[in-house]
Amino acid sequence: MDKTARHVPNLKKDNQLIRGLFLRRPNRFVIECDVSGRVVQAHLPNPGRLWELLLPGSEVLLSGNAGVGARATPFTALAVIRDGRPVLLHTQMTNDIAGKLLMARRIPGLEEARIIRREVTLGGSRFDFLLERGREEIILEVKSCTLFGRDIAMFPDAITERGKKHLEHLSLLAAGGRTCGVLWVVHTPVVRYFMPDYHTDLAFARTFLAHRERIFYRAVSINWKDDLTMDDDCRELDIPWDVIEREAHDGGSYLIQLHFPEDREITVGSLGRMVIKKGYYLYVGSARKNLARRVERHLRKKKRFFWHIDYLRDQAASCFAIPIRTGDAIEHELAAAVAAISDWSVPRFGSSDCSCGSHLFGMMENPAHTPRFINLLQYYRMDRLQNHQA
Repeated sequence: MDKTARHVPNLKKDNQLIRGLFLRRPNRFVIECDVSGRVVQAHLPNPGRLWELLLPGSEVLLSGNAGVGARATPFTALAVIRDGRPVLLHTQMTNDIAGKLLMARRIPGLEEARIIRREVTLGGSRFDFLLERGREEIILEVKSCTLFGRDIAMFPDAITERGKKHLEHLSLLAAGGRTCGVLWVVHTPVVRYFMPDYHTDLAFARTFLAHRERIFYRAVSINWKDDLTMDDDCRELDIPWDVIEREAHDGGSYLIQLHFPEDREITVGSLGRMVIKKGYYLYVGSARKNLARRVERHLRKKKRFFWHIDYLRDQAASCFAIPIRTGDAIEHELAAAVAAISDWSVPRFGSSDCSCGSHLFGMMENPAHTPRFINLLQYYRMDRLQNHQA
């Protein structure tokens, strides 16, 4: 195959790449960066959570928004550097990448397919490609994946009702005789496996499993160079169905993050009155089944107080949950791991029925903005699964 035919053009086009340091994310589609000592705003064309990528101080690659019809923000975020490699942030470019890979015959199983047109609307849903292979028409939806650990990539990194609807509609079309599939473009060369992120969106993962016989799934990893050109390394990723079927259930452990912007004195059930210091708190719990219902109860304010965490949730300025779905009993191991990266703990909190010193841990910084917590979360949600694939 002609090597140049597989080359994807430079994504920065005629603009020079501008390097900056990520500072904060004021809203879903805007980030603030330090560019040569000046704080600037950049449009972020990616609605994902991106905790693992957008850590304060991370290097980002930007392009300018000069010219007619320029955005209100002076820059657009194209990529972020993780572990020395660019990871594409610009989700709208993923279809262009998929188109180039299809034309270069790089997608396994679709080597003989050609693009008839981009974007096809069927029954109220819009899909990314209409392909043709001989006399066979193929409907292909494309997704961008930026969530990955040491060996595993997952999608989505935020709840996607639209993604679930796409799978259901593709399955209906397939039941009517059409050939339908989904392609995930994973923006790193380091992983070998692809899975639905059942921790974040269990409904999507269960739909992914339910329709696997009707829809074909492909996931490929790609590698971006420093100048945002894509090299020739495009590999198909394995989907470990046995691991997904075992783990994608509504049970496991969870973390509840709470924020107290100032010291508070709170009466906590049998523990009595205690001073909750200003800062961020992580509470570790578990539910062998109905984990979503347990978490939803914790997040509600109006309820009969039963667990220690209920008293804190009532007084916290903010509160959200991070599920870790698994068939393994990891609650106490997880509590010990959180204790190791925390700044302090609250003795006996949430641990009256076990030998742990506490299940509530405090930090001065927002855990979601610290590499130590993100690494912990990556391990328990992804990296530990490698033991099941050996």
